[in-house]
Amino acid sequence: MEKVTLNVEGMSCGHCVKAVEGSVGKLNGVASVKVSLENKSVDVEYNADEVTLEAIKETIDDQGYDVK
Repeated sequence: MEKVTLNVEGMSCGHCVKAVEGSVGKLNGVASVKVSLENKSVDVEYNADEVTLEAIKETIDDQGYDVK
């Protein structure tokens, strides 16, 4: 399993947390997703054999947030 912390701009409320955690959590290979509004970050644990980091970033971007 790989673990990564992504810096994400634009998240400010509970809806943002649900949107990001829900969409990223549905990706095959993602074991866990944890959003921190305070740190403007998303911690993701995933299986690199099943999903790419790029796909995770694109999924967050598709929800309307900027991955830095």
